[in-house]
Amino acid sequence: MGVAAWLVVLGAWCSSFCSYGWINSVGTFQEYYQSGPLREYTASQIAWIPALQIFFMSALGPVFGQLFDRYGPKYLLLVGSFLQVFGLMMASISTKYYQFILSQGVCSAMGVAAVFLSAIGCVSGWFDKKRGLAFGILATGSSIGGIIFPILLNTLIDNVGYGWAMRTAAFIIAGMLVIANLTIRRHHPPSLVTLSKEQLVKPFRELPYVALLTGLALVPFGLYTPIDYLPTAAIMAGTNVKLSQDLVAFYNASSLIGRISSGFLADKLGRFNTFITACYTAGFWIIAMWIPASNDSITIAFTVLFGMFSGAYISLMPALIAQLSPIDEIGYRNGISSLAGCVGGLLSTPIAGKILQGHDGLVGMKIFAGTFILAGTTGALVARIARTGFKLNVVF
Repeated sequence: MGVAAWLVVLGAWCSSFCSYGWINSVGTFQEYYQSGPLREYTASQIAWIPALQIFFMSALGPVFGQLFDRYGPKYLLLVGSFLQVFGLMMASISTKYYQFILSQGVCSAMGVAAVFLSAIGCVSGWFDKKRGLAFGILATGSSIGGIIFPILLNTLIDNVGYGWAMRTAAFIIAGMLVIANLTIRRHHPPSLVTLSKEQLVKPFRELPYVALLTGLALVPFGLYTPIDYLPTAAIMAGTNVKLSQDLVAFYNASSLIGRISSGFLADKLGRFNTFITACYTAGFWIIAMWIPASNDSITIAFTVLFGMFSGAYISLMPALIAQLSPIDEIGYRNGISSLAGCVGGLLSTPIAGKILQGHDGLVGMKIFAGTFILAGTTGALVARIARTGFKLNVVF
């Protein structure tokens, strides 16, 4: 460990700021596109733009995971950095629906996937006892990015226009990714040995891993719905536009607390124990607070509490995979888990948009989100039971 290990965490923090920090700001774009350049499209159609960002970030996981295991992070980081910045620059001059899809939904998202998977793969190799804390610190980057980007974008769009708002964000991301490229290094040398067929299918024969994988596939259906639709739902419930736009920043500010605290607690109480408790609580807040939310106070309270507890998903997901994985298969298994989450990332916001337009409207969308978070967390619980049995006092 030592300075080299924490420099890797610094670089990974920067990559988290630029990747999930950007993805966590998608609610800003959903509301802006609906009232701005894509006003002729439905909420469900517009939702495909952030949905594709989440999808490509996850779906490319197995490919980038294999490349990481074989060649390390250097070229993945370089190419990923270029694609993310280039995609955002192209989005800044986009005017048509297909252009936003290709630039922001595809190109930039592919870069985000390469950058983020390189970062989490390296951190796993440098830490063991303090792995939960390291991932907790890493994940705060996405929270801080999720605070800064919505405020920055909303302010700049109002003052200098959408184009320069996107270009400014791209320049900030480029600077952060320079730091990531200079500091992220792999602790163990990459293995040039291709995984055998037996090694490729081995994870799918392990009940704990399969149960966790199932849970990680279901949680995004519930997680990304509030993240994307917080401003839209608040406006529909009567909240003024300015406050509704600030909800994304409120969510990410509270998520910052949740991510660092869950990482710290995970090393003391167990990574699975902390994840399960936090995510069940996040689902409870949706059912108990977001569904009946009828005024600004309840909406803000829900946003803060949901952000605080749902932060454990991003913070601890890589640590859970690492806890069930051999060190030389972490890249591959992280990739599989990303692929598992891509379906929820792709379909959650368009489905939620359809529900929002239907007879059940806001309530139906909120029930959809809460149900999937609770179901996905149960998958992680089954994985824990498969490894430890029905022993509540086991630190795992």
